[in-house]
Amino acid sequence: MTNHIAIKRDRLDVVDSLRGFALLAIVLLHNLEHYNLFFIPENMPAWLNALDKIVWNTTFFLLAGKAYATFSLLFGFSFYIQFRNAQARGYDYRARFAWRMLLLALFSQFHALFYNGDILLLYAVVGLILIPVSGLKNRTIFIIATICLLQPAELVRIVYACIDPDFTSYGHYFMKYAQLSQAVTQNGNFFEVVRSNISDGQLYSNLWQVENGRLFQTAALFMFGMLLGRKEYFVKSDKSVQFWKKAFIFSIIAFAPLYLCKTYIPGMIESKAMKMPVEILLPSLANFMFMGFLISGFTLLWFKSGGYKFQRLLIPYGRMTLTNYIGQSIMGAVIYYGYGLALYKYAGATVSILIAIGIFCIQLLFSRWWLTRYRQGPLEYLWRKGTWVGAK
Repeated sequence: MTNHIAIKRDRLDVVDSLRGFALLAIVLLHNLEHYNLFFIPENMPAWLNALDKIVWNTTFFLLAGKAYATFSLLFGFSFYIQFRNAQARGYDYRARFAWRMLLLALFSQFHALFYNGDILLLYAVVGLILIPVSGLKNRTIFIIATICLLQPAELVRIVYACIDPDFTSYGHYFMKYAQLSQAVTQNGNFFEVVRSNISDGQLYSNLWQVENGRLFQTAALFMFGMLLGRKEYFVKSDKSVQFWKKAFIFSIIAFAPLYLCKTYIPGMIESKAMKMPVEILLPSLANFMFMGFLISGFTLLWFKSGGYKFQRLLIPYGRMTLTNYIGQSIMGAVIYYGYGLALYKYAGATVSILIAIGIFCIQLLFSRWWLTRYRQGPLEYLWRKGTWVGAK
């Protein structure tokens, strides 16, 4: 009993802190993108343009693709914890989890009214794969996850392009809807933006994710996260410390060649049919390795100190991820879109990062205040209550 309590406490602290870190990274990236309203302000001082370029390149190198990947990995971990706790009570969680994903899809539709870059619908759909694999052995799950990580659809496209030189690749269907969405978010009123987000925004967001390999990558990350839970690697022990040390070293070694490959190889390919899947596969693998470097380094620091102050600061933020994720999008839309403050016209990368830090601070203070009074964030509470409605 004591061991179970210790496991639960350690899981909550380090994992919630990691969630907070991932969510902070997401708010930084989304602000740089003006919440999908891409625009570079004109007539800025030369020194600010130079600084903006440094801020943009550095932030995207460190966080783009890694924040989402961390978030996804921890989603799979959370599924394992919920599944294990339900099993301990003698409850089959699989049907309940399917219902939970339907509720997440409803949250995604609310979120998509404000922001046309929603990822929750993808999670709700891909999350269903955890139901059939939850009964498989660790080795089998690892093999399936690895196959998904290698982007099998893109590998098939590469092979087909090699066999048939006349093969016409597909992709970039999202661009039509991206352009329609951007025009409305720049100039439309609130109701016009909502109407656009219901149609064009949904197609823009979800087609982009499908066309950029997110289906298979997300499934892989969910399964790897579930395995981390099964192996108790977020609980400090000699076994887990050794695992994260090996992951740290392996990630660094693997990232370097993958980064070079994704930087230079696409430019050497003339065939568009060949280039497109390569441009999806290589960045996906490189981002996965860099994510491994970030997570393993973060976890080792936690194990060393029991959580440094800057890590513990993120815990309340990470405990309210659903509330804060949707909340930051609403705040960002009001700040950048044409119907609000329209700061997309004036905020370069540096100013956008400062705005993001401001949003983070406001949400962190709110999260700390809220959690001193309630056990969960408001949307987390609704999701939990909805998940278990009708349960005995």
